[in-house]
Amino acid sequence: MPEYAPIDIPDNPRLAQNIIHFARALRRAGLPVGPGRTIDAIRAVETAGFTDRTDFYWTLHACFVNRPEHRAVFGQIFRLYWRDPRYLEHMMSMMLPAVRGVQEERSAQAAEKRAAQALLGDQMPDLPEAPDHEEDGTQIEVDASLTMSAEERLRSLDFEQMSAAEMAEAKRMLARLSLPVKPIASRRGMATHHGPRIDYRRTLRAAMRTGGEIRSVAEMRPRPRWPNLVVLCDISGSMSQYSRMVLHFLHAVSNHKGAGWAKVHAFTFGTRLTNITRHLATRDVDAALKAAGAEAQDWEGGTRIGDCLHAFNRDWSRRVMGQGAVVLVITDGLDRGDAGALAHEMERLHLSARRLIWLNPLLRWEGFAPRATGIRAMLTHVDSFRAGHSIASLEDLAAAISKPDDMGEKARLLALL
Repeated sequence: MPEYAPIDIPDNPRLAQNIIHFARALRRAGLPVGPGRTIDAIRAVETAGFTDRTDFYWTLHACFVNRPEHRAVFGQIFRLYWRDPRYLEHMMSMMLPAVRGVQEERSAQAAEKRAAQALLGDQMPDLPEAPDHEEDGTQIEVDASLTMSAEERLRSLDFEQMSAAEMAEAKRMLARLSLPVKPIASRRGMATHHGPRIDYRRTLRAAMRTGGEIRSVAEMRPRPRWPNLVVLCDISGSMSQYSRMVLHFLHAVSNHKGAGWAKVHAFTFGTRLTNITRHLATRDVDAALKAAGAEAQDWEGGTRIGDCLHAFNRDWSRRVMGQGAVVLVITDGLDRGDAGALAHEMERLHLSARRLIWLNPLLRWEGFAPRATGIRAMLTHVDSFRAGHSIASLEDLAAAISKPDDMGEKARLLALL
């Protein structure tokens, strides 16, 4: 282990303290920053000096950034923490849009809200305290020993009922979720030392090298084949809050290695169909969703489910539905178009997919019944009908997606038709 010489710092090391707080903000924003990198950053600044802002920026950049997707987050946190004299007001304007007097006319850039959320934790104790007259009120002590944790509460909380802070924590929880799937049985084989099948071709090829004498029998086992995941997400006005959270979840699934999917294809639809697959491949979630939002121009608009499914079946079905694809349709099913055309397109989609799963946030209501025309037209052509309104419902989806006999709530609702 290398031994470092002691750092000559003044008795009141404010700069070193600020670098430590800056490193903590980077860590909360998702960068892999630990004590070692923080010490290296302090020593690097001591060596490079603190006279030029550009040199200071690239000195810290060299110590804390080692992946391309971390550059945007580092740049935004550096600007807010070191270079913007009104960084606290700027952060509050992004975190609390209802506060007047501190909003900026421009919209937040990629990774900017993430930087604000990471930095706000260090500055919250410096905010003005409550007036003195509020301290005279009755203090109530609550024994929370038997209440469930905040994380357990967030798991079952409806996305539409979450506050800004709960939404940020839910996004971090969604980033840790995965959607594993079992491989599909394949007739193709791969060589192995102990397999259930004999590899006749490899056995005879080896025998030809020994004059036709078979000295060993080669064995093989089925080669695992992974399906594609195709997601059709409704981004109309009634689904906007849910679709944003689901897209965070899909970004985590798209970038989660070892989950088993051959490829994840994502489409959004409202009044038209938009392919956002390449945008979700971006490692930084803020940059990915910003690009996807710019690509899809029909956010919070109307809903034309039948027309959008027709566009998918006509233009994309043969391209992305191979290899036994599993299809997720995320919509509330509230369509005012032709119910017959919608049922026809759902039937085509069902016949092309290995499994067709429908996530509907309206299923969270206990008294939900398939009364809407669009829901009645779609329900008979899906393999599974499940809720999609909370983190817990997405976790249940991960547990049920590889079960071919899972129908969710389909059988119960079909009995009501």
